[in-house]
Amino acid sequence: MKQLSGAVHDLASELVSALRGGDHSVAGTTASVGGDEALTVAAVRTLGADVLLPSTLLRRPAPEPDLAHFREAVRAYPPGPQSSPTVAWSHWAMERALHRATAGAGEAVPRHHGHPDGAEGRGAPEADAAGPDVSALREAGWQALTHQLSVLAALAVPHADSGVAAEAARRPVDVSRGFVRAVRRRDWLQAAGAGRWLAVIGGVPSSLGLDAGLRFVLGMGGADPRVALHVHAATLMRADGLATPDEPDAEAVTERAPADPGATA
Repeated sequence: MKQLSGAVHDLASELVSALRGGDHSVAGTTASVGGDEALTVAAVRTLGADVLLPSTLLRRPAPEPDLAHFREAVRAYPPGPQSSPTVAWSHWAMERALHRATAGAGEAVPRHHGHPDGAEGRGAPEADAAGPDVSALREAGWQALTHQLSVLAALAVPHADSGVAAEAARRPVDVSRGFVRAVRRRDWLQAAGAGRWLAVIGGVPSSLGLDAGLRFVLGMGGADPRVALHVHAATLMRADGLATPDEPDAEAVTERAPADPGATA
């Protein structure tokens, strides 16, 4: 388990480097975890769709080594009948990311959602467009909602059209409250994931001070590359105009996020 956590750490660090590098090549990010193919594939599955995030946000073709490991992770780790909704959604996001990355080539994407026998289909069919069930998210309180969204932060991408994104967009004030709560609890990974969602949904109160809050989270928790990955994704989307503007007239959040790393969390 420690070996896998180290591989995930290394791969997330490479993805952060790719996002920060801008016009630098992102080729070979999966090569960073060494020559153990099984470990590489497991690390890719752990980070999920975010392995292709530099391609998505920088609008560049994904390097073939990354795609090869990504395809294998989708094939090797399908959700089972008893898998949690979180696992099902994470796998769905990987299928969609792989479809986007290979749509021009028209290649068959391994597809398991809704197909217990593991049948493969070409592309991402309309039948799977809505994704798995979101009733648990719909019924969750704002604390549980924020927790689940942070786990599924890989789905927070420009023009997100998933059921998870729809639920997040329906409750921007709740997600904002969850972001502030995570910051105050020093749960930097949850705060980073919630902040990434806030960067792509509408109706976020401008009083939240999201940009300052994201800088604070990065300053306090950025040593964890998973935190840095979410924060850099959020700031890149906001800087490039890929995010939905904040809503000045939205309902106020009870407490404002700290403005800088010197503030009290």
